[in-house]
Amino acid sequence: MLKELQHSLLVVLLLVCVFFYQLNVKSRCLFSCLPPQKSQQDLETLLGHGRGIVFIETSERMEPTPLVSCAVESAAKIYPGQPVAFFMKGLYDTTRLPSNSTYPGFSLLSAIDNVFFFPLDMKRLFEDTPLLSWYTRINASMERNWLHVSSDACRLAIIWKYGGIYMDTDVISIRPIPEENFLAAQSSRYSSNGVFGFLPHHPFLWECMENFVEHYNSGIWGNQGPSLMTRMLRLWCKLGDFQEVSDLRCLNLSFLHPQRFYPISYPEWRRYYEVWDRDLGFNDSYALHLWNYMNKEGRTVVRGSNTLVENLCRKHCPRTYRDLIQGPEGSGTGTLGPGNK
Repeated sequence: MLKELQHSLLVVLLLVCVFFYQLNVKSRCLFSCLPPQKSQQDLETLLGHGRGIVFIETSERMEPTPLVSCAVESAAKIYPGQPVAFFMKGLYDTTRLPSNSTYPGFSLLSAIDNVFFFPLDMKRLFEDTPLLSWYTRINASMERNWLHVSSDACRLAIIWKYGGIYMDTDVISIRPIPEENFLAAQSSRYSSNGVFGFLPHHPFLWECMENFVEHYNSGIWGNQGPSLMTRMLRLWCKLGDFQEVSDLRCLNLSFLHPQRFYPISYPEWRRYYEVWDRDLGFNDSYALHLWNYMNKEGRTVVRGSNTLVENLCRKHCPRTYRDLIQGPEGSGTGTLGPGNK
């Protein structure tokens, strides 16, 4: 009887040890728990063909907000055969995350086959570009709008080096972009830098990086971002106004109509948080930029609210909607949080 009791206790102890070991492993790893073929992907191999979709986080934040998660998931869903690369400043090791933290957004996105995470090493990224001289002489702690200015620089360097499509983390993809070299019009004759795409080593981006350095002024909002793209576009092309919903062409560059990404302009950004108008089909759009930088009021997406943003999340990022978006009585994980711009 005593031996049987001892044997039972030993079995229970063994099971408890196995449980806590597995729990510890799950809490300590993210990429190391992914299939080896995914965790060992090389950046050059993954993005070198110029078909990647790129997102950037220049703060130290590690846990994607629901909006960021939706942006990345929707891109992975629309471009299933293309790599979606998320560069994060707070990520220093592509195989492991801090053991004392949990990241539901990370776990959700890392489970998607074509989503990959990489550290954002700015000094290394800017090597062999005009941006390195600028980066090595400035003091980031003294710069105004540094998170946005550094993001403006990083997106130019990444797309110049590897090609592909850059998107801000508050852009929800709804259908594929059928262009290789393009800028997105925010309004007539004014370019956004929240979405753009080019083949690797395109001279337009090299000249953008040179102009970035020559006319650097972090105190002027947008000077290194949309204003830069607009300045360079005007140097390259003599474009008129858009006619109906048709894009403009110049050399091997397309300037896409505002309806492609900005059917709701920034003064009207609150419309995304209003009850969905079914007449808004966005049939001429490839993706929707939600202008989250304007959301100083901290508006959130709420399950069951029937707002436009809730319906967009339900349709275009169903995993995020299922796991991260809460109802009015939820814990608050439905807060969209800051996207890039």
